[in-house]
Amino acid sequence: MQKMPDFILSLGRIVLLLAGAYVIIAFAAHFLSLAMIFPRPPVKYELTSDYVQLTASDGVKLAARHWPNPSAKYTLLYLHGNYEDLGSLADYMPQFLSAGYAAFALDYRRYGLSEGVPTEANTCADAILAYDYMRTTLGIPADRIIIFGYSLGAGPGVEVARQRPAAGLVMQGAFVSAYRVMTKIPVFPGDKFRNLAKLPGLKLPVMVIHGTADDTVPFWHGQKLYDAITAPKAKLFVEGGPHAGLGDFTGPRYAEELRKFTDSLR
Repeated sequence: MQKMPDFILSLGRIVLLLAGAYVIIAFAAHFLSLAMIFPRPPVKYELTSDYVQLTASDGVKLAARHWPNPSAKYTLLYLHGNYEDLGSLADYMPQFLSAGYAAFALDYRRYGLSEGVPTEANTCADAILAYDYMRTTLGIPADRIIIFGYSLGAGPGVEVARQRPAAGLVMQGAFVSAYRVMTKIPVFPGDKFRNLAKLPGLKLPVMVIHGTADDTVPFWHGQKLYDAITAPKAKLFVEGGPHAGLGDFTGPRYAEELRKFTDSLR
């Protein structure tokens, strides 16, 4: 029969091995997550006169574009997903214009024709830079700006809403946090874009849009985000809806529900 001290020693070795394996996996997950969160898609546009370049505080040049609409009451600060660029937005931004909105968007660092290296901090800072450009250069009042974060873009969108005034926030296909898209439960330290933890502190109205058949960011993320909001809130949960192309899938109801939310804003 094995002696108790030997058993404890063996157990200790197993614990140490498991702890070491966890540290290695967590370390690898950190660097792998950066590539997964910030993939660089093919560039789909050129810097024509339709685009402007914003200069970050560290000198990095960021590409941006304004879609004006003289009849619009609100301008969307549109923060795109992680495999898009401004060229991609040109394919579906006219739908927002026809629904009665203007829009302004930028490419995060290393996306499209923007320079620099993307990180959570840089992406949030660049989104705030875009907001400040809308206020100072375009002259759009804070109560006429709606922050619209799609997928990854909801992360910097929540951060802009924490640091700047706006009429409202829309989160479409958003996650509770970046790591939990893969792990569902918190497993590793250093999680990024912890939207769920930040939402209860927001005071502006928030709308959550999510498809129930989203196989990129599962629907439970949208439900948890909606439940966590303590400010005035609205939702559009689309039965059978996917992650990409949700507006097309939903049809006219998409614009109608978005209009109901924006009409409710003071």
